[in-house]
Amino acid sequence: MKKFFQDIKKDVKFKSAGPGKKLTDESSSKPPVSKASAPPKPRHVPTEGAQMAAAAALSRVDQQPKLRPPSSQQAIRNQVKRELLAEAAAVVDLKQDGSSEAQPSGSRVPVKEDPASLSVSGVYFTCPLTGATLTKGEREAHIKEAVLMKFAEDPVEASVMMVHTFNKDREKVKAATEVIAKYIDNICKNPTEEKYRKIRLQNKIFQERVSCLEGTQEFLQSIGFENQRLPVPGQEDCEDVLVLSEEAVSRLQALQESRDRLLGAEPLKARLHRQSQVYKPSPQASRFELPPDFYSLTAEELKREQQLRSDAVERNAMLRTKAMRERDEQREMRKYNYTLLRIRLPDGNLLQGTFFARERVSALYEFVRDSLLNGWQPFLLIAPGSQRLTDESLAFNECGLVPAALLTLSWDAAVQADIEAAGAQNADVLKPELMSSIQTLS
Repeated sequence: MKKFFQDIKKDVKFKSAGPGKKLTDESSSKPPVSKASAPPKPRHVPTEGAQMAAAAALSRVDQQPKLRPPSSQQAIRNQVKRELLAEAAAVVDLKQDGSSEAQPSGSRVPVKEDPASLSVSGVYFTCPLTGATLTKGEREAHIKEAVLMKFAEDPVEASVMMVHTFNKDREKVKAATEVIAKYIDNICKNPTEEKYRKIRLQNKIFQERVSCLEGTQEFLQSIGFENQRLPVPGQEDCEDVLVLSEEAVSRLQALQESRDRLLGAEPLKARLHRQSQVYKPSPQASRFELPPDFYSLTAEELKREQQLRSDAVERNAMLRTKAMRERDEQREMRKYNYTLLRIRLPDGNLLQGTFFARERVSALYEFVRDSLLNGWQPFLLIAPGSQRLTDESLAFNECGLVPAALLTLSWDAAVQADIEAAGAQNADVLKPELMSSIQTLS
């Protein structure tokens, strides 16, 4: 606008006629006069009043607020604000309904609770001790019960499982097992020294590092320690002490083996049930409808996600590099715990399985290989977007394969050509036990 008035001011200076004369019309029908022969026109300076009026107009323009059309950044802010308000309303509805879990807005796969329309009925696990199939809510209690039942069969193994499975703090477990291992080392190095065969229950290190963890005293008892009350030297009082029996001292090799089992054990975890299923060729192969337990967000976590998205408004409003965008995409993927993967086979059939979102691609290759009739035949898995899954060390969430994806199996071309040339091509791709339960994808 300021430039507009400056142009007007120039026009006033260079195009104004003298007093009582009209402005020259450049489009007039008069023949043009050459610059060489035409006498120079007199230039008239605007009057002082005209200059003051122009200056006042420019000043008024500078003081007026400048109206700008909405920028793309403002559009982003407005859109995110609308989404956040919608999510906040959804959380309120969830609380009113008494529901403790919410689904993230913007999920790329529909979440439904109608069992008839789901791609998979839920997420299930297998107990490594009993083989029972468990839901997420059942697995912890079932495993604890299975460990306790194992005491009748192998008390040392059961107590080792108890120490590593019942206690979630891995640093505390490491500290406790190292102290117990030190007790056993001292006994094996000095089997005749009575002081090494006693553990005072009131000892500060024992209380702070060992007895505070579940399963530690059960382990000590399983290797031969017995509870006794012994007099305190130089005092009339008695104290509770764990004393290693003579029989246990005579079996030092067994003590060392128990020590090694304790140090080398890992937490007992239920295995994710793959829920292997084969479907006939279907145009609905890329359509997924997942149950709520595929997602890890509770209402409280969703509230935190909303805050993260509010913070993302400013990030979206500035120039971001490709690396920054990729990091944000990976962060988005981390909200899923599981993924449902389908593999389209060369015969058109579909093989489906459930995986942890953070499992490696190698787990998928192993799953497919175990399902093939000819597991020795080399193949390649191709993800959406023609992404060739050649790096088996990557996790599914790093490859964009969560919470669900359709992949394609491609045989190694050279090996497949040799098989066809030899006339050894088999019509079936999968094992008979899988094909016997083939279903139609609805």
